[in-house]
Amino acid sequence: MTNASNRQAGALSYRQAFMLTLKRDLIIAFRHKDEMINPLLFFIIVITLFPLGIGPQPNTLAKIAPGIIWVSALLATLLSLDRLFKADHSDGSLEQMLISPQPLFIFTLAKICAHWLLTGLPLILIAPLLAVLLHLPEQSYSALMLTLLLGTPVLSFIGAIGAALTVGIKKGGVLLSLIVLPLYIPVLIFATSAIDTASLSLPYNGQLAIIAALFFGSLTLAPFAVGAALKVSTN
Repeated sequence: MTNASNRQAGALSYRQAFMLTLKRDLIIAFRHKDEMINPLLFFIIVITLFPLGIGPQPNTLAKIAPGIIWVSALLATLLSLDRLFKADHSDGSLEQMLISPQPLFIFTLAKICAHWLLTGLPLILIAPLLAVLLHLPEQSYSALMLTLLLGTPVLSFIGAIGAALTVGIKKGGVLLSLIVLPLYIPVLIFATSAIDTASLSLPYNGQLAIIAALFFGSLTLAPFAVGAALKVSTN
């Protein structure tokens, strides 16, 4: 009975550590609203510039709409990654996480979830409105939302690994891009393929299954990889 109680207390403490870290990052982000809004504004500006530069032809925009939306989402996520661990590294919070009795992956998972809530979720909410501007076919909207819902967390998980590797490097944004962008390519390929397939009223379960596999794989492995990368970068 004592062992069961200890296990429950340990599980509760892990949950508390996760929630405290998540709330802390969200509160800090809302205090610096400009940093939170910049990726969303970048996403909106990039998409709205394409009709102006290419022209308002609906057929042309509809063909390239999946690529435009996903490349914009990818770059907007990349824009917000550099500061994922920088502030914690500067004020000493990161060292406290490293020496905490709680497993490091709890803190890294909470920080990645906070990053997705602040960056990925707003992109998902605004994407359907911008898709109208690009004349995306109506039958593609469900594929767009599903790929964004599964794919944007993958961008955050993979990007967090690159952010952890470059946390100790001043002005490491270029190196971060070189590390992360090649790893984003599979998500980009299968997400745009799913949306294109949906526009032809064909099943896109295969592409969606691959993105889901990438999501669950990154959810399982990325927090541990981020923790290991942080230990390497801070030593």
